Amino acid sequence: MNQKIVIVGCGFAGMWAAISAARAVYLAGKCGELEIISISPTPHLHIRPRFYETVFNEMAPDISELLKVIGVQHHPGTVVKIDAARQELEVVNFDGKHTTLAFDRLVLATGSQLFLPNLPGIKEYSFNVDQLSCAIELDEHLQALSTKPESIARNTVVVAGGGFTGLETAADMPGRLRNILGSDANIQVVVLERESDIGPDLGPVPRPCITEALAECGVEVKTSAAVVAIDAESVLISTGERIATNTVVWTAGARANGLAAQIEGEHDAFGRIQVDAYLRANSAKSIFVTGDMARAATDHEGHVALMSCQHALSLGRVAGHNAAAELVGLPVHPYSQPKYVTCLDLGPWGALYTEGWDRQVKMTRQEAKALKRAINTQWIYPPEADREAAFAIANPDYVIVP
Repeated sequence: MNQKIVIVGCGFAGMWAAISAARAVYLAGKCGELEIISISPTPHLHIRPRFYETVFNEMAPDISELLKVIGVQHHPGTVVKIDAARQELEVVNFDGKHTTLAFDRLVLATGSQLFLPNLPGIKEYSFNVDQLSCAIELDEHLQALSTKPESIARNTVVVAGGGFTGLETAADMPGRLRNILGSDANIQVVVLERESDIGPDLGPVPRPCITEALAECGVEVKTSAAVVAIDAESVLISTGERIATNTVVWTAGARANGLAAQIEGEHDAFGRIQVDAYLRANSAKSIFVTGDMARAATDHEGHVALMSCQHALSLGRVAGHNAAAELVGLPVHPYSQPKYVTCLDLGPWGALYTEGWDRQVKMTRQEAKALKRAINTQWIYPPEADREAAFAIANPDYVIVP
């Protein structure tokens, strides 16, 4: 019976884990001797970094042909239980039936989801851009605003969370509203940040650019302001102010997919599984963890991978390679990603590109916007369904950011 490598999830980390694992099997001359299975509801790569945009037809490319040409089977379904000791998965198949699937190596790549705290009205009245269906739901809601009588609430959008996603969503929103409500509409876009500074995780260096960009885009910033409650016509914030709005977009915080909790051992505050240098779960050596599920050191200076596409692309390659390498006799490869950059889209102002964990500004405005456009429309998309071309850039030491 052939050994099985099972990869759960086909996001950025899961897709590259599949390609990298297939590459390792090919290099070892073991094609046909191991099965590589990718499990996800559908064989589509959701381009999550673009969900603040509206070109939804470009946001879920089909990777079924790619998986086929590299020798990876796609199993349509959802994993609901992991038995690490027995090395088995319980899968709810596309038809709703439950099956058990054994594995010799597992790559856990089911990503993260938006964290919704227990606040009055948040589930009933807020929107988000966490999943493609949610982004579409938000857009449909915004489009429908034009059918409502003009009011302050109709013309106001509140973005809760001044982090990366919140900033990109807020900076893009004035243009979206004007396209829907008319160029002369008296619109208001407000971004709320509970910390004392906007973009707290981005640090102080790029903040002047962010502040300038938001002001130029027509976005109002309220710091030290947390959401207390939401209803259909307003949002109440911790300062005691109530803002009239029909649209609250929640972007504050993410947590690892719930499957992470089924793996014993240390987890961080985001629910991520602590892994070793080779991305093995510390408590289950047959399980590799990658992408937003993994708490992994990027270097020897204390930096840890973020829940980001940038880190997932490398984490996936390493986890997939190592899962296969252990079975086919190739050397395993430690994860290392010392260079860190950010490229933040700030609407009509342009974009902001920084390098290093202290986020030194290297490019701004339209120069950075061109880079952001290349990242969002080319660099993070799946390779062509060509085995040789895919394998050429699937090695575990492939440098994502040169």
